[in-house]
Amino acid sequence: MAVAVLNPTQLLKPRAERVIAAIDVGSSKVAALIAMADGENMPRVIGAGVRACNGLKRGLVADMGKTEAAIRAAMMQAEKAAGVEIESVLVNLSAGGLDSDVASVEIDIAGHRISEADMTALLQAGRARIDETIAQSRGGGAGRSTLHAEPTLYTIDGLEGVINPRGFHADRLAVDIHVLTASTAPCRNLDLSVRNAHLNVEAIVASGVAASASVLNPEERELGVAVVEIGAGVTTVSVHGGGMLAGLVSIPIGAGDITADIAASFATRRAAAERLKTLSGAATSSPRDNHDMIEVPPLDPDDGQEPRRVPRAELIAVIRNRLDQIFGEVEQALKDIGFTGTAGRQVVLTGGGAELRGIADFAQGALARNVRIGRPRGLIGLPEAQSSAAFATLAGLILHGAEPRLDIVRIPVPQTPGGRTGPRSAFARLFDQLKRQI
Repeated sequence: MAVAVLNPTQLLKPRAERVIAAIDVGSSKVAALIAMADGENMPRVIGAGVRACNGLKRGLVADMGKTEAAIRAAMMQAEKAAGVEIESVLVNLSAGGLDSDVASVEIDIAGHRISEADMTALLQAGRARIDETIAQSRGGGAGRSTLHAEPTLYTIDGLEGVINPRGFHADRLAVDIHVLTASTAPCRNLDLSVRNAHLNVEAIVASGVAASASVLNPEERELGVAVVEIGAGVTTVSVHGGGMLAGLVSIPIGAGDITADIAASFATRRAAAERLKTLSGAATSSPRDNHDMIEVPPLDPDDGQEPRRVPRAELIAVIRNRLDQIFGEVEQALKDIGFTGTAGRQVVLTGGGAELRGIADFAQGALARNVRIGRPRGLIGLPEAQSSAAFATLAGLILHGAEPRLDIVRIPVPQTPGGRTGPRSAFARLFDQLKRQI
């Protein structure tokens, strides 16, 4: 298949006003959103839909039929509200072996001013480097797919942290490219589920990338921030610095595990456990919780058992026990990425799990960092029902599709060799640079 050669500046140009549709396929629900975007103003929401879904396990498609049915129902609801028919959508992926790395590439400029042709050659060499890395991993690369590949830091003659090197005189020009890959099989299963619902997949976007787009402001991205999205089955940690994504980790544990713990501890149904968590649960405790009693419905309401009454403190203890595990994993993920020191002080919680009462205070103590709850922003007309942290990824998918961006994956590979490539201390150097800028 022939690929048109695009100038990097053309890739950054916004398209004309258009309809953007997104589907958040989660472990507990499927949500759809339709918006209008003109490339200049904030996207305007014109339709939304939500359906419960239990076709996914830990963020992966486990029941194709249930997933497909939920996708179709949610999108039909959104289409009816918007008065349009959707053909293609952006969809999220929260698991599937997500892996974050940095590829480095360098080319010879020979002392002249860096031109657009030099930038194109550099990014083409970067694309070749990414394909080479994928081919060398996991048995020839057949098991990995690239979701995102965006430039992070440019370097000219050893000077790191250059945002736009065009016009500079230099002998050597280099770039670090943040590459996000996933296992190919889960991507194909997700793609098939969407296509079985009679929709084309425009792009698969990592959940952490999408959620970050809707909950962060530019200054947070510049100074350094970690977004922790607590979904039903997966918790995603994405780190940003210098205005760019710096690392992402997916943890197979989420708010659904808290619900399961409550159901098991109090011998009640999952639906009742979810209600207890939502209405009476909390991440922080007080002396009064020992005296406040809550009713726990029996596991089988038809066997004649009466609801039990237990202190609210017992419910909170079960919740906090699982939260200790979740944030222990989050803390380790932040250390692995290198999110430490002065540039690693801000954390934003989002996702359905972030709706738990008192969770920001709990996380602040567990992570020893500043913590706030992130809710969707940047969209006009977002319904109140979709304005909570549980819909941050959905809103972010729309913003991701509306914002012009440079993705190395979309740049064709050159037919002739270009540049010298090689591994470098990517994440460490990125955060060292951020720390020097603060």
